[in-house]
Amino acid sequence: MKAEILEALDDLVREKGISREVLIEAIEAALISAYRRNFGSAQNVRVFFDDKTGEYRVYAQKEIVEQVTDPRLQVSLEEARMKNPNLQLGDIFEVEVTPRDFGRIAAQTAKQVVVQRIREAERGMIYEEYASREGEIVTGLVQRQDPKTRTVYLELARGVEAVLAPNEQIPGERYVENQRIKAYVIEVRRTPKGPAIAVSRTHPGLLKRLFELEVPEIHDGTVEIKGIAREAGSRSKIAVMARDPNVDPVGACVGQKGQRVQNIVDELQGEKIDVVEWSPDPEVFVAKALSPAKVTQVICDVENRIARVIVPDYQLSLAIGKEGQNARLAAKLTGWKIDIKSESQAAAGAWGELGDDAG
Repeated sequence: MKAEILEALDDLVREKGISREVLIEAIEAALISAYRRNFGSAQNVRVFFDDKTGEYRVYAQKEIVEQVTDPRLQVSLEEARMKNPNLQLGDIFEVEVTPRDFGRIAAQTAKQVVVQRIREAERGMIYEEYASREGEIVTGLVQRQDPKTRTVYLELARGVEAVLAPNEQIPGERYVENQRIKAYVIEVRRTPKGPAIAVSRTHPGLLKRLFELEVPEIHDGTVEIKGIAREAGSRSKIAVMARDPNVDPVGACVGQKGQRVQNIVDELQGEKIDVVEWSPDPEVFVAKALSPAKVTQVICDVENRIARVIVPDYQLSLAIGKEGQNARLAAKLTGWKIDIKSESQAAAGAWGELGDDAG
């Protein structure tokens, strides 16, 4: 047992990076508790653990006084000086009190401390690894879904679990055991049972990271994502710009025959994605953000950040979108309140009285 404990100690120091001194202190503290628990002693005791041999000794600590009132805690100066002539009043006198049958208890206690420290070290390492990955994408296997709360539990690695709460799930998405999915790490917290990792499938950051993974030009910085507006599971808009004038940012994101953006659509279970080119000119940007609708004119009220948009009559419903979604996402993407009118409505001077408003 001693050899086993010493080997485990060496492994902890070498592989888990735990200080040897910290481990020995923990073992000695646990042995003191075990001694008091098993031998019912009210004495002050100190335990010495030899990390070279695995041997241990228990010492009772007594204060040196002129007159002893409690023999468990005190010793006379005369008696103490029989062992060490240099001791003075107020010093601590130690005498070995290691019980004969303490060996088995001590070995079990030391082993428990080592096992506990291994678990703590592993939890600490997992926490550090995933805390540094907040805002990143992880891939996990669906382990189970709670039928009552609908919470989904993902296995990210052996012994590492992430929680996908119902409000972070894409509406209507179904999860099958052992299904492999990507998720966005939104928070990592320390808990007594180890790190609690919360992930999301609805966060706009997931879309951003998926484009970074899929589009080399975004990964290397040639193309920059300027904004994202997302209604998870339904539709998203992403605004991009190229730092290199020879690069088409939209084409880079869409890919040959649309393959790059299609890979992302597939990962998000069919969510529609509009990729538009960002522009510093708000009139141009608002017009592009309303894609796939064609825009005739955009008039921007800079003071109130309202963009009044005129579209061909046949494009009005497309510009507004189903239940106002296209206009709503464009407003979110650009940061402008968008008021859309058809050409005939604008020509009739009905601005502000008819039409739809989104923002």
